[in-house]
Amino acid sequence: MTIKRRDFLTFIGGIGGAMLFDAVPRDRLAPKFTMPFMGADANNAAFAATSSKLSFKPIKGTMPLVTDSIPLSKQNQSYKSFEVVDDLVLPEGFVYDVIAAWGDKVGDSRFGYNNDYLSLVETSKNEGYLTVNFEYISSIPWEQAYEKVIGNSLPFDEVASAIKALDKKDIDAWSLDKNDPLRAKIELISKEALIDLGIGVISVRRTDSGKWVRTNSTADRRITGISGLDDGRYLKTTGPAVAIFRKEKGLGYTDKLGDRIIGTFNNCAGGTTPWGTVFSAEENYQNFVPEAVMADGTSLDPSKKKFTKDDGELVGVANVFGLAGNKYGWMVEVDPANPNDYGTKHTWLGRFRHEAVGIRAEAGKPLVFYSGCDRRGGHLYKFVSKGIIKDPKDKANSKLLESGMLYAAKFNADGSGRWIALQPSTPINPHKLDVLAGKMLPLPKRPEGGVFKATKEEEITEFTSKFKTLGDLYVGSDREKQGAILIDAHYAGNAVGATCTARPEDTEVAPDGSLFIAFTSGSASSSDGSPDLRIFKGTDGKAYEYGWLMRLNEDGNKPESMSFKWSTIATGGEPAEGGLGFTNPDNLAIDRGGNIWMVTDISSDKYNRAIPSRKDKSDKPVSQSDLRGLYGNSSIWFLPTSGSDLGKAYLFGFGPVECETTGPFFSSDQQTLFLSVQHPGEVIGTRKDMAFESRKFAMRTSDGKEFMQTRKVPLGSNWPTLKPNDPPKPAVVAIRKIDNSSL
Repeated sequence: MTIKRRDFLTFIGGIGGAMLFDAVPRDRLAPKFTMPFMGADANNAAFAATSSKLSFKPIKGTMPLVTDSIPLSKQNQSYKSFEVVDDLVLPEGFVYDVIAAWGDKVGDSRFGYNNDYLSLVETSKNEGYLTVNFEYISSIPWEQAYEKVIGNSLPFDEVASAIKALDKKDIDAWSLDKNDPLRAKIELISKEALIDLGIGVISVRRTDSGKWVRTNSTADRRITGISGLDDGRYLKTTGPAVAIFRKEKGLGYTDKLGDRIIGTFNNCAGGTTPWGTVFSAEENYQNFVPEAVMADGTSLDPSKKKFTKDDGELVGVANVFGLAGNKYGWMVEVDPANPNDYGTKHTWLGRFRHEAVGIRAEAGKPLVFYSGCDRRGGHLYKFVSKGIIKDPKDKANSKLLESGMLYAAKFNADGSGRWIALQPSTPINPHKLDVLAGKMLPLPKRPEGGVFKATKEEEITEFTSKFKTLGDLYVGSDREKQGAILIDAHYAGNAVGATCTARPEDTEVAPDGSLFIAFTSGSASSSDGSPDLRIFKGTDGKAYEYGWLMRLNEDGNKPESMSFKWSTIATGGEPAEGGLGFTNPDNLAIDRGGNIWMVTDISSDKYNRAIPSRKDKSDKPVSQSDLRGLYGNSSIWFLPTSGSDLGKAYLFGFGPVECETTGPFFSSDQQTLFLSVQHPGEVIGTRKDMAFESRKFAMRTSDGKEFMQTRKVPLGSNWPTLKPNDPPKPAVVAIRKIDNSSL
């Protein structure tokens, strides 16, 4: 789905003015962003000029770009060699400070692993609470460094050997005898892994030198994957799914805890409200607990997601504790200023693989939350509250999340769309399989419970003849059916024909009320599904890996509207193919000038993967997935939305080796960009004795001429200390200008 720069200009030109000049009153929308590294008193003329006069000199990337100022005739020579640096690489004149890293003390616990979304809720000038998500465990660097960082040892080798001796790849620890030594060892590893996940709140302030430091206030605390298991710090719940949680008996598994929930995990991106609370998105919970549910919304048995010990991502760590799967996959609200708040899961926002949330809060209007399900074939969702906002800054607005409706988006190829209510009366109307890249659609399996994969149109026809409305797929009272639909939101969305999309990751509301969405990848999955090729496709009409940025505008600019217009505004991929030079867009931040700041997320095993030829041994083209090795490390980009450089992408930074840069968030004065550096060294782990290797890459100039690049690639990482043989650690940093001046 490549968009020409001319089309981009036409689209933005029609509605860009309101965004550029902040026509909407500032107390009506959230979150607020101003131009990064620019004083808050900067005038609108300065914002408008930003795209033609950058606030930084772009760094040089791995491939020729139309924005790198290198003539076509010199691109092959200029990019003949490239050295990958194991550091956070920024433009000249910028520096970063490490605020906190894995293992640092936080309250009565520690700073967790794989930090993701960041939110600074400021309490006064130069002070505030930094809320941090902790997503998952990268088993190789985590296990290598655990003893050195945490100070204790864990029985990794013993558990791996015991499982191997049983000739198994995984094990149902939940079913083992409570006195079994293997169960005890698995429980110990799982408990420590879950402690390293969840949410953290740390208090910070900016010193006179411009550096942000921790202040270790009484509000500093951790909400972990096992909060409530031993300490009574259960998470709370609201909405229709509470009726399911309170069941003591059901068609499936219940944990007998009622509406209390043990912990939160797989916390990826999030959002910040104008009333000072932070939302944390539970994303890939299916790796820890069963995802599918029974017709009454109760969980499958914990045995359906076994503990797995392998050299990749730690899986099934909730198994040994018997956690109920239907209690994970939600949006969690936390008030960072309240030291006694350990989180509330609002079930009207739906249970699916949440990546982020875009919040639109305007006085006199319903409260609206947008969120995407980050899976191949996942949907875009919108919650609309029943009640009306009086004051966007009133903390009572959280109560509006207790009543409303959840909708899933239906995109039409002509640039229009509508919202489909996920309620019992909504008609069943699944996708036709021939429009999906993978020709497969997962649907609720009834009456048995769980999910089946429809791969033939006859199966779709049989499904629609058997079930007429969503209510036919679920059992119980009207309230219980609504709760079960929300618990099963993704598969319910498939059943009613919500558009299967290309991994919607971030959802950000711009100052003018429009929504920007990062669609990370348009490839298909044999397990999850695939996108609708009428909407998400490459120039050849086929599945497209490299991703897009999309803009959605509600009709009449009304947050509660049931119809919208959409347009693609940026396409990933090589410049020679019409892309802007990035791949797999992930988290976004929007400044007051309406410009987009974006970070990318490539699969870790693809970072700097050698591409000595664009043909494989069978003389077939190398896959788009493998070609991502061309793009180097995770990157940070600036995309102007006005001026002569509109429709271009400028490279602002590179992350350390095998990491994901994520969670960009600006301080209110726009002189600091907070950023998470997640899983450095994820594939290899610790870089030993500064080891590196040379790799070959079949690159192309921006007009398509092929040349060979030799790239020096570090083997593993020592970030953030950068000392030889030090273990890599996820950490949160603050990026600023060296002289701390405003632009």
